[in-house]
Amino acid sequence: MLHFFGQKLISSWRAAMVLACMAILAGCAAPTWSARVTSFEQWPPDAAGKTYHIVPESGQTGNLEYQTYSDMIRANIGRTGLVEAQPGQKARFNVSFDYGNPVTQTWVQQYADPYFYNGFGPGFGPWGGYYGGGWGGGVFYSPPVVNVPVQVYKNTLTVIIKDNARNGVEVYRSSAVSASSHDNLLNVMPYLTRAVFDGFPGNNGQQREIRYERQR
Repeated sequence: MLHFFGQKLISSWRAAMVLACMAILAGCAAPTWSARVTSFEQWPPDAAGKTYHIVPESGQTGNLEYQTYSDMIRANIGRTGLVEAQPGQKARFNVSFDYGNPVTQTWVQQYADPYFYNGFGPGFGPWGGYYGGGWGGGVFYSPPVVNVPVQVYKNTLTVIIKDNARNGVEVYRSSAVSASSHDNLLNVMPYLTRAVFDGFPGNNGQQREIRYERQR
């Protein structure tokens, strides 16, 4: 009996060391941010060099958060070939956008054994169990798996461009969605505004995964 618990302790220590090494290696790699981008387009061929206005939706006028995100849109919309119109100047295109980060609850699996889990995060590691006993072989130990509720923030940005030369018809719509465990929409908005114009104008009805290296 003592031999069994001794072997279990050794195997737990070894598992913890493996997880620690993996965490260190992961920390050396450049962290990335990812989102799912869905785009629709009927982009006119003569749009290059034409002007645009960012038009706030109802309730967005004077909103400082909205104005901050508008500047981020301006910083990335250059890929469209459009130029922002001067105040009071009539523009061919109207640009509007909507954003949010509703929170939802989901369930993840994690190991209940504190030696195996070791604080590295829910569901860390793909193994169904581990062996005790080292070189001598031994008893296969599989810690129980439990379902744990977690909150997920769904960060979203949708940009719409309408063509005033064609009676305000919609010519571009792109939505970027990412998930995070924290309420950090402001921090991810620079990536969202970049993602909605990535590969502009793309293919109509295209959905793809976008991944960027995070800025440290």
